[in-house]
Amino acid sequence: MSINKDIKRITTETLRLMKFENRKIAMLTAYDFTIAQMVDKGGIDAILVGDSASNVMAGHETTLPITLDQMIYHAQSVVRGVERALVVVDLPFGSYQSDPQKALDSAVRIMKESGAHAIKLEGGSEVKKSISKIVNAGIPVMGHLGLTPQSIYQFGTYKVRAKEEEEAQKLIEDAKLLEKLGCFAIVLEKIPAKLAAKVTAAVSIPTIGIGAGSEVDGQILVVHDMLGMTHEFHPRFLRQYLSLHSQITGAVAKYVEDVKTLDFPNKKEQY
Repeated sequence: MSINKDIKRITTETLRLMKFENRKIAMLTAYDFTIAQMVDKGGIDAILVGDSASNVMAGHETTLPITLDQMIYHAQSVVRGVERALVVVDLPFGSYQSDPQKALDSAVRIMKESGAHAIKLEGGSEVKKSISKIVNAGIPVMGHLGLTPQSIYQFGTYKVRAKEEEEAQKLIEDAKLLEKLGCFAIVLEKIPAKLAAKVTAAVSIPTIGIGAGSEVDGQILVVHDMLGMTHEFHPRFLRQYLSLHSQITGAVAKYVEDVKTLDFPNKKEQY
């Protein structure tokens, strides 16, 4: 079965078929209506309403402070702007780790109140009961292995994960477990490219990489990073397609100048 390029709505099944047919999956984050509209019209396959909103939207140092209510607000805004892409929403820190029932309640709130299509959570065997609870309720779950930002204080660093054999083997086992539990895809963040290729070959569900090389089934970047809005962030895996920070600050400076010199508004720009 081949994928219809004119498909009106991307689903989890679409992504599964894309892996089967070796068609790469393009994914970006979005946190608001306007950006979501543009990303969707650009032809993106999936959008992650990431807890990275804590960093790029709210200015926090980590993803930990963002709340479930805030994630739902961002998700609602994104869903209103999307017609084609699959919308996945992060479960924020503290909303699923300790209690499977709490995890299900959090996932249900996101799905009911935002209209999103799936949720994402971090971790492997440590959160297997929460994943099972959510999947068994009929809610699609995307996993997340490797560098898991919600555990940053445990890691103590944002460096590449799973470089040692023991951690690499656990990651492969966790990926297989996530598939067995019913996850429809897995994000692999900041792990060696060779390991990401092994994981991709070991599971039949799509792998979406960020800093995980080219042999995964798809790629994801934070939209603010890709557009050059977070101008001081330059990890090796990031390709900036625009330099919006300098363009926007330059445009604002020109506006300020035009206002102060009485150049704006001119006679054509008034009633």
